[in-house]
Amino acid sequence: MDFIILTQNSTPIFKYIVWVLGKIMEGIFFLIDSIGLPNIGLSIILFTIVINLIMLPLTVKQQKFSKLSAKMNPEIQAVQAKYKGKKDNDSMLAQNAEVQAVYAKYGVSPTGSCAYLLIQMPIMFALYRVIQNMPAYVTKIGDTFRVLADKIYSVDGGNFLGNSNVESISRNVTMYGKSFTQGIESGDTTMTVNGIIDVLNKLSTSDIATVSAHYGLDGLTFNGKNILTTLSSTGEVISKGLIDTYNNFLGLNVGNSPWYMIKESWTSLTGGNTKAVFVLIGAILVPVLAAATQWINVKLMPQQDTSQASSGNDQAAAMASSMKTMNTMMPLMSAYFCLTLASGLGLYWIAGAIVRGILQIAINKHIDNMDFDDIIKKNEVKSKKKLEQAKAQQERINAYAAMNTKKISSNPANYKNTAVSDDSNANSHTSVTNAKPGSMMSKANMVKDYNEKNH
Repeated sequence: MDFIILTQNSTPIFKYIVWVLGKIMEGIFFLIDSIGLPNIGLSIILFTIVINLIMLPLTVKQQKFSKLSAKMNPEIQAVQAKYKGKKDNDSMLAQNAEVQAVYAKYGVSPTGSCAYLLIQMPIMFALYRVIQNMPAYVTKIGDTFRVLADKIYSVDGGNFLGNSNVESISRNVTMYGKSFTQGIESGDTTMTVNGIIDVLNKLSTSDIATVSAHYGLDGLTFNGKNILTTLSSTGEVISKGLIDTYNNFLGLNVGNSPWYMIKESWTSLTGGNTKAVFVLIGAILVPVLAAATQWINVKLMPQQDTSQASSGNDQAAAMASSMKTMNTMMPLMSAYFCLTLASGLGLYWIAGAIVRGILQIAINKHIDNMDFDDIIKKNEVKSKKKLEQAKAQQERINAYAAMNTKKISSNPANYKNTAVSDDSNANSHTSVTNAKPGSMMSKANMVKDYNEKNH
């Protein structure tokens, strides 16, 4: 469960990717805080733009690979059709050679798409890690939560959190409080406080209010500003706290899930609070926009020619069908995840889809202006040069091997002299009668005696 706690990631290699992205996020938050806009939602949007621009060269290469693959696939399918049903070794080798020749012609690696995916996947997981764990990677946010966590620890060591009767608080402790429970068991104060921050960062607005009421957290300040929002007896906001300032984006709390905000705003509406309608609309828009932008992204991506896939081999047709199903399911999955997870993740999803869509339009224009026929011709020339170099290298190896073989065969006396020398050595070994039992000499004597008896 290490991947869902908010303390910094410790997975080998992966932790360094998360650390770098965390530093980028911290730099962005520091920048907007310095101009008076300390907002997590705005940080997520800027963070998304920066990361997508950093990954732009890789994205262009991936799209170029997809375009070349689309032109290359009919030739690959023709080779596969040519050897369909032939399972003998010669046919398999011939098919593989012809397929490799097609890949070389187009300058495409058979593992190219996998390589791009393997590079992108750790970055994508790391992005989610940083966004879900803002207090762990953005110092100012973490220090703000730490004031609350230190106060909670000083009262009862967080006992109320660990044994809360409030189901949502208890559930968050179970899911995200690994460091909290381990810290209590080991007596490690730092780990326990970090675990309390883990839990606090995942609590909804009402749960934070419950915890605040129990521990008397109202009035706690960081850098001279109240950390939590102060409410009147009627529930009206007297002063907005730092955490709510950080989390508020266009009236939505990025720490709450849209589903939670929909339920809360509906309750407020039925209670006569008409202002809650704006929160309700905003909460509904998060999953809807996530699904819509994802669907647009799918349409902007280069599409495989399904007619070619269906007329080719069964494997290509199956892959095309799977891709079509995935493209249909992705927007629906986006809507579900963005409905149930923190709306900060939904905001990242929407911002990422919009940025990728804009970049995809630019990439499509760039790729459409590329002369792929010229690229293929250049790749063919490169492929021929590589084949000629490989052939020349093989000829040099063969010539060297033939020259050494000729030297040996032209002087057979070498074998004879070697044999005589070996026999004389063997005879010298037999003259040793006082060889120590178990030694190499005694074993050699045993082998020689055995050979003499059997010849």
